[in-house]
Amino acid sequence: MIKSTSSLLSISLAIFLLGCNQSPIYSPKPRGYPRIIFPTKSLQIFNEPDCPFTFFTPEYTFVEKETTFFESPLENSCWFDLVYPQFNARLHCSYFDIAAEQNSFEKLKTDAFKMADWHNKRANYIDEFPINHPKAKIAGHLFFIDGPAATPLQFYITDSTQHFLRGALYFNQAMEPDSMAPIYDFIKLDILTMIESLDWN
Repeated sequence: MIKSTSSLLSISLAIFLLGCNQSPIYSPKPRGYPRIIFPTKSLQIFNEPDCPFTFFTPEYTFVEKETTFFESPLENSCWFDLVYPQFNARLHCSYFDIAAEQNSFEKLKTDAFKMADWHNKRANYIDEFPINHPKAKIAGHLFFIDGPAATPLQFYITDSTQHFLRGALYFNQAMEPDSMAPIYDFIKLDILTMIESLDWN
């Protein structure tokens, strides 16, 4: 009996010593993202003298006027960025007067589709949604771009005779899709409000 107990103690001691020499097993922790504090939704009127339209913009954004395009003078003074400083994002907007030759409606529309399609190189897919508000003389398209493209959203709106406005949303930093999704959804609602509230002058 004593011999059996001694053998059992020896085996237990050997297992204990072997266990102490093994490296600890770590299990990975789930990835965490910083907490996002969203500002309260509040609106102000965009009414720039150089732009022949008005719409509602969020009060937590500011307008930064563009002066050049790739170091070339702008063909129109109504080019601007709507800046979201809290999210390091901006909505780039460019306005064009529809003209018969240089900026015909068909050319501007084709260019808008080409700029959206260009992101197919990196996008998983692009969803297109028509915009149509006949009473406000607004028509156009929204492009929702999924995947690691430079811009997740683009649009154009027009009255097809005088006015043509393009917009493209950009984030100034690389962001994981999971962490970007809530911010993108928040800004997307702002952009839809801007489009719905637009009024040509």
